[in-house]
Amino acid sequence: MAASELYTKYARVWIPDPEEVWKSAELLKDYKAADSVLHLQLEDGKDLEYKLDPKTKNLPHLRNPDILVGENDLTALSYLHEPAVLHNLKVRFIDSKLIYTYCGIVLVAINPYETLPIYGADIINAYSGQNMGDMDPHIFAVAEEAYKQMARDERNQSIIVSGESGAGKTVSAKYAMRYFATVSGSASEANVEEKVLASNPIMEAIGNAKTTRNDNSSRFGKYIEIGFDKRYHIIGANMRTYLLEKSRVVFQADDERNYHIFYQLCAASRFPELKALKLGSANDFHYTKQGRNPAIDGVDDAKEMSTTRQAFTLLGINESYQMGLFQVLAAILHLGNVEVKDRDADSSIIPPNNGHLLTFCELMGVTYQDMSHWLCHKKLKTTSETYIKPVPKLQAINARDALAKHIYAKLFNWIVDHVNKALHTTVKQHSFIGVLDIYGFETFEINSFEQFCINYANEKLQQQFNMHVFKLEQEEYMKEQIPWTLIDFYDNQPCINLIEAKMGVLDLLDEECKMPKGSDDSWAQKLYNTHLKTCALFEKPRMSNKAFIIQHFADKVEYQCEGFLEKNKDTVNEEQIRVLKASKKFDLLVELFQDEEKATSPTGAPTGKRTVLSVKPDKSRQGQASKEHKKTVGLQFRNSLQLLMETLNATTPHYVRCIKPNDYKHAFTFDPKRAVQQLRACGVLETIRISAAGFPSRWTYQEFFSRYRVLMKQKDVLPDKKLTCKNVLEKLVQDPDKYQFGKTKIFFRAGQVAYLEKLRADKLRAACIRIQKTIRCWLARKKYLRMKGAAVTVQRYVRGHQARCLAKFLRRTRAAVVVQKFQRMHVQRSRYRRMQAAALAVQCILRAYMARQRYKALVREHRAVIIQKTVRGWLARQWYKRTLAAVVRLQCCVRRMRARRELKKLKIEARSVEHFKKLNIGMENKIMQLQRRVDEQNKENRLISERLMGLESSHAAEGERLRAELSRLRSAEDDAKSNANRVTTLLEELARLRKELETTRSEKKVIEDWAETYRDEMEQMVAELKEQNGLLKSEKDDLNRLIQEQNLQMTEKMCKAIQEETQQLETDLNEERSRYQNLLTEHLRLEERYDDLKEEITLSMAVPKPGHRRTDSTHSSNESEYTYNSELAESEEGSRGGEDVTRGNLDMSLFLKLQKRVTELEQEKQSLQNELDRREEQFQRARARDDEQHKKARSAELEYESLKRQELESENKKLKHDLGEMRQSLSGSAGATSAAPGSPAYKVLLDQLNASCEELEVRKEEVLILRSQLVSQKEAMQHKDEKQTMTEPVLYVEDVQKMRDAGEITQAYISLKDTNRSPQFLRRPLEVNELVNRLRSPNPDYHRLNEDGELWLVYEGLKETNRLLETQLQAQRRSHENEVEVLRGELQSIKEENNRQQQLLAQNLQLPPEARIEASLQHEITRLTNENLDLMEQLEKQDRTVRKLKKQLKVFAKKIGELEGGQVENVSPGQTVDEPIRPVNIPRREKDFQGMLEYKKEDELKLVKNLILELKPRGVAVNLIPGLPAYILFMCLRHADYVNDDQKVRTLLTSTINSIKKVLKKRGDDFETVSFWLSNTCRFLHCLKQYSGDEQFMKFNTTKQNDHCLSNFDLAEYRQVLSDLAIQIYQQLIKCMENILQPMIVSGMLEHETIQGVSGVKPTGLRKRTSSIADEGTYTLDSILRQLNSFHSIMCQHGTDPELIKQVVKQQFYIIGAVTLNNLLLRKDMCSWSKGMQIRYNVSQLEEWLRDKNLMNCGAKETLEPLIQAAQLLQVKKKTDEDAEAICSMCNALSTAQIVKVLNLYTPVNEFEERVAVTFIRTIQSRLRDRMESPQLLMDTKMIYPVTFPFNPSSLALETIQIPGSLNLTFLTRV
Repeated sequence: MAASELYTKYARVWIPDPEEVWKSAELLKDYKAADSVLHLQLEDGKDLEYKLDPKTKNLPHLRNPDILVGENDLTALSYLHEPAVLHNLKVRFIDSKLIYTYCGIVLVAINPYETLPIYGADIINAYSGQNMGDMDPHIFAVAEEAYKQMARDERNQSIIVSGESGAGKTVSAKYAMRYFATVSGSASEANVEEKVLASNPIMEAIGNAKTTRNDNSSRFGKYIEIGFDKRYHIIGANMRTYLLEKSRVVFQADDERNYHIFYQLCAASRFPELKALKLGSANDFHYTKQGRNPAIDGVDDAKEMSTTRQAFTLLGINESYQMGLFQVLAAILHLGNVEVKDRDADSSIIPPNNGHLLTFCELMGVTYQDMSHWLCHKKLKTTSETYIKPVPKLQAINARDALAKHIYAKLFNWIVDHVNKALHTTVKQHSFIGVLDIYGFETFEINSFEQFCINYANEKLQQQFNMHVFKLEQEEYMKEQIPWTLIDFYDNQPCINLIEAKMGVLDLLDEECKMPKGSDDSWAQKLYNTHLKTCALFEKPRMSNKAFIIQHFADKVEYQCEGFLEKNKDTVNEEQIRVLKASKKFDLLVELFQDEEKATSPTGAPTGKRTVLSVKPDKSRQGQASKEHKKTVGLQFRNSLQLLMETLNATTPHYVRCIKPNDYKHAFTFDPKRAVQQLRACGVLETIRISAAGFPSRWTYQEFFSRYRVLMKQKDVLPDKKLTCKNVLEKLVQDPDKYQFGKTKIFFRAGQVAYLEKLRADKLRAACIRIQKTIRCWLARKKYLRMKGAAVTVQRYVRGHQARCLAKFLRRTRAAVVVQKFQRMHVQRSRYRRMQAAALAVQCILRAYMARQRYKALVREHRAVIIQKTVRGWLARQWYKRTLAAVVRLQCCVRRMRARRELKKLKIEARSVEHFKKLNIGMENKIMQLQRRVDEQNKENRLISERLMGLESSHAAEGERLRAELSRLRSAEDDAKSNANRVTTLLEELARLRKELETTRSEKKVIEDWAETYRDEMEQMVAELKEQNGLLKSEKDDLNRLIQEQNLQMTEKMCKAIQEETQQLETDLNEERSRYQNLLTEHLRLEERYDDLKEEITLSMAVPKPGHRRTDSTHSSNESEYTYNSELAESEEGSRGGEDVTRGNLDMSLFLKLQKRVTELEQEKQSLQNELDRREEQFQRARARDDEQHKKARSAELEYESLKRQELESENKKLKHDLGEMRQSLSGSAGATSAAPGSPAYKVLLDQLNASCEELEVRKEEVLILRSQLVSQKEAMQHKDEKQTMTEPVLYVEDVQKMRDAGEITQAYISLKDTNRSPQFLRRPLEVNELVNRLRSPNPDYHRLNEDGELWLVYEGLKETNRLLETQLQAQRRSHENEVEVLRGELQSIKEENNRQQQLLAQNLQLPPEARIEASLQHEITRLTNENLDLMEQLEKQDRTVRKLKKQLKVFAKKIGELEGGQVENVSPGQTVDEPIRPVNIPRREKDFQGMLEYKKEDELKLVKNLILELKPRGVAVNLIPGLPAYILFMCLRHADYVNDDQKVRTLLTSTINSIKKVLKKRGDDFETVSFWLSNTCRFLHCLKQYSGDEQFMKFNTTKQNDHCLSNFDLAEYRQVLSDLAIQIYQQLIKCMENILQPMIVSGMLEHETIQGVSGVKPTGLRKRTSSIADEGTYTLDSILRQLNSFHSIMCQHGTDPELIKQVVKQQFYIIGAVTLNNLLLRKDMCSWSKGMQIRYNVSQLEEWLRDKNLMNCGAKETLEPLIQAAQLLQVKKKTDEDAEAICSMCNALSTAQIVKVLNLYTPVNEFEERVAVTFIRTIQSRLRDRMESPQLLMDTKMIYPVTFPFNPSSLALETIQIPGSLNLTFLTRV
């Protein structure tokens, strides 16, 4: 396929960018050949027209698919070009936080400027033994590859670390050396690896300085050769240095520093031992203050000084030499402050008594006059004479600086020599690994001689690198037998020739240095004349005649010629050196210059660099010292560089290229410009170019078939996969030049894998679309059919419903019409009838009413008339009488008045005649009138008389009638008078009654008001009571619920606390066990070493076997067990030489040391065993104490509940009786007072009493429920107490916690009491009798009856009950609090003891191993001294008691035997026949067999030999009973105990233990052997316990087995020895099992595809990983399961205890989970969704295996939890905050570092997957920030769980055991 065809729409390309170097864009339409412009769209959405070069028509670089981005190896990229490399590095560095990346054979390391947790011992162990391509890129992987190739290929190795200043070269080299020192170990006791690492701080102090780019820049090159012996252990090292930057001693640019050692000296000047140096601050000296920044952020120079001095001491440089070094360094500082002044134009002078010069001379031990003279003068020699010439000031200052540089260079060389001496070894070096830490390509604004030499060295290294890469490519093509053409790559040999060839730059420079008047200008002119026209790589700057330009492989560099000659000469004054060498007081100074020539020529300046290459000194070159001294710096550097290249060419190189991501030292900040510059300079892009020129992408046939199977049709798949791949490729890729078929691989040109990936993605996308289309069609059709069916059904039902509704409506309408007709008729008729009846009724009523009204009116009128008549008559008579009386009275008055007046007139008239006349005249008239009147009166009288006569007759009759009436009236009057008296009385009575009525009304009103008030009050009170009752009930329910919740919480809390305490104690116990078992392992190793040394002393002249050669998978380890092998190897190799006497002395001293060490370890083991016993005893005592306290607390609780129940019952009975009396009294008085006005109050009172009665009934029911609960609880507790054992201490805690919760119950009752005592309840109570009497009174006063609160009697009774309960609860609480305090005190004491132990352990852990053991032993001895005194006394007492009891037991046994014998003899035959016959008693001859085996003393060795040393486990396991050797040994031991032969017992046990150790030492790698003897050792230990006579071990014995117990000896000490031996065998079993499983785990759990086709194989680079396809010999999950089955079946055949099998299986699964997870965390290609599914499936298979073996409860599944969670993490959704929360809650067994690591490593295998966003990872980190956990990334695969051996008694009777003849034990006799 043509390349232009890939430029289609949506294709992504890289275009140049001035800021980001390269920018990504996307094609908007397809490219055609005639197009001159590409239409692109940038990632920010902007459109761009990219113009193509009309001449070249070069298209922009294509971008790789997303699934290839972030690859571990850059050569795995399909498109290999600069933007792809840059983008891949950026994604790994920024997004995934990965600093290492492979580029073919090169490891690219980007400086993160941050400390990362990826260099710990766990990471070293993880990379140890792994193939380089199987793990993620790392400096440890390169180091491991070098170490492996050295061991496998028997060839020396080199690791070349290069890069800019500040890129991390020194750190990378340091980590590589740390890896070698860790995995190999040293073959001697000298700890060479520590010395190798200790050389780093020294070389950094004297050779590193702060620059503008790096705070710790190496200003010299170094090559360290780490030597190894034949067993590949470190034996020594040698260091070579190159081109020390001496000019830094006297000059530093701004913001730079001198070498660190000067600032460390100044910072430590206050130390007493450095006072004599007269130093001060770094700002006080000229040589340290020129950079104007003497401090480095975060660096403490004083602390660094202490580190440097410690390193000097470790390397053997004593204090006197150190002080000498510091003197020289201080003298250099003082020399820089010496001030030189002008005397005249041609001379200079130093002022007399210059303080700094005096100090310099005093420190160096020279005279002031000589030094001050020769600093300002120089000596000139001619053929015949010698002249002393003064020098001007400038030359004097230069001479002073040259002397300072020369002294420092000598000092530097002296330190390097002594470091090499300290690292030198006398053991023959077999091979070495060199680590080259050298400067990278440099180009600055001003480049001088140093940059020229550095770039010259990089040209040589680049040439070697190119040739090596090209060679590897050639070898790969030849190996695969594919045709190849010569790859065109950049050859920098012309540039090297320009520099080093004859008449080259260096040659002309040396020639100019020899000229008497040579100068930089003349040298520049020679360069121009020689090379300007002949060499294309040499150029002259346009504007300068003192510079030249060289075209290097990385870039053009312009060099300034000024200073080249002076730096190449490195001139120093001869007389100044003589003055220094003449020092008599300072031996070190003389030693520094002892190789100095007598005459120092101007061209013979020392360089300060070593040129010796081999570890041993080259004697042939020592005689040439004078000639070497005269060489120029350039010549020496060229020679040393040539020797370095010869060394590198003789080794296998490994390349590490360090990249500086930015110039600001910001953590994880990537500057593309700076990165591209360095990638071009370090050769990474050249590697990519060479790879891209050939076939960079390489696939095995199986991988290609697995990846691109989707592109094949079924007919294309053939049995031969190679042929299948060929046929498919011919169809997919038309151009045959784009690929080649090798023997095992297919080679592709650049871009072809991307094309195949595009085809695969298109095919998968089309398949996905097809699947989606079909599924969506099926889903849509199913949905349509469901909707259609549903619609039809709905329509049918709706239409039917509508029809039914219509019919129903019509029927209802018709019925409604009929109903309406009849209803309306009925309504109208009813209405008419009602109206008619109403009218008639109204008429009737109205007429009756009117008649009654008329009748009433008539009656009323008649009566009114009578009354009116009577009244009017009476009123008329009264009026008449009054009027008559008034008239009479008035007449009397008037007449009296008139008479008085007439009298008065008469008296007057009588006095006059006229008066009398008049009077007479009047009288006459009057008489006449009176006469007429008299006549008239007489007539009237006659008429009246007539009338009177008529009236008299009528009046007589009327009189008679009136008299009768009068008599009647008189009688009536009498009656009236009597009635009047009675009326008066009645009126008085009526007035009284009215008064009483008013009083009654007022009282009634008062009573009614009171009753109303009382009713309101009672109703309010009832409401309040009901409300209060409801509140009390709710409070009661709340309190009960709260009490229950608190009870549960407290129970859970206490259970959790006790569980935590138990876990803590178990953890401490496990730690103690683990420590003890580790000490046993160390003890065993020392014992083996001791035995080997004894054999070595005995057979010192024997030729030992060759040392173990490290294999590919197990050749590196960091465990202590390999120390023994290394020591043994050293002793063996030492014995091969001729140094027998010396070696013997060394072995004897070592033997004495080991003897002392063994003694100390035995003491420590005994102390640890005592401590373990004491802790177990404390645990048993605590458990018993908890049991006793639980029982006490339980009984107290039951008593309390019973008492409370009885009191509640009595109170209820009393209240019930009182309420019954009250009810009777109320019922009796109810009839008499029912019509009384106060009866409503009575009803209210009765209601309240009834409510109280109901409340009491409720209380009674609660009491009954409480009683039933107590009874059930008591029964449950009794049942629990019966079944509870000593192994269940947690159950006791729950009951104790329930008693503690009684305090909470008391608080609840106190709150209830406080509620009852609230103001609305505070009323004075009355006695019940008084209340009853008041109720029974005839006229009870209801108002008074409740005035004191008698109605609350029930509640007062409850209050009294509460008070009683409160008192009881308080007493109970006090007792519980006391108990709790006692428990807390004990717990606190235990915690203090635990804390003390932890503090002691922490202190011990901080000490070195030897000091740690000594400190722990000292502490244990001090602590156990007092305890031992008491224990000794108790032991003596117990011994005396045991002896007495044994004697009594023997006496009793003899008596019982005699009695039994007598009984047997006295039994009659008939009785014997009548008894039932038992099968056991049939063989009469075996009745006396006691289960013992007798052997002779001389047969003991034969017994041990046949039964232990020469026994084959397979035959015993298959044919005989499990544990047979253990039973036989114990039966022999029983006989020795029976005969009371202590010597025989001791020798038998000792021989048995030693023989088992010998067998395990000889066949310790055989799992079957180790398992067999582990089982037998445990069985032997169980037999010793079972038949020891201790009661705790005799519980499960039969009577016969109890009779077989040991009777004379207590073998408790030997039981402990056997337990230790079992622990050692168990650990050996685990290691053996681990060695077998280790190679299978990664391949079976991670790499093998258990579910075929789930995970696709991604393209890989040059570093090929292990294929995930199961080839022949590849381990699979079935291999692991088969191996686990094998382990399990072997242990079951050997009769291993089930509990021990569970512990072994748990350890197996821990190893599987830990190794799998660690590899997952270090392999980016394994972190994908499909791999998570594979892991979960594999784990499910392991769990299924556990279920099949009934081992699910052994804890093995829990050990796989981290792996399960990691697999789930790979599969869960990783986008939103909810996903983050779910991940945080799910992954509780993973640490934060592990979670973040998995998320960073997550890699999509297909284009449909997505990467994890950086923001999501930061969200996870923020959520997990508060987790308290270890920062360790990997799990400890070397961790072994502490083993325990639970007692497992045997039911096998010893007397039934038969000894097979195959064991050759015929000398044993059954007893």
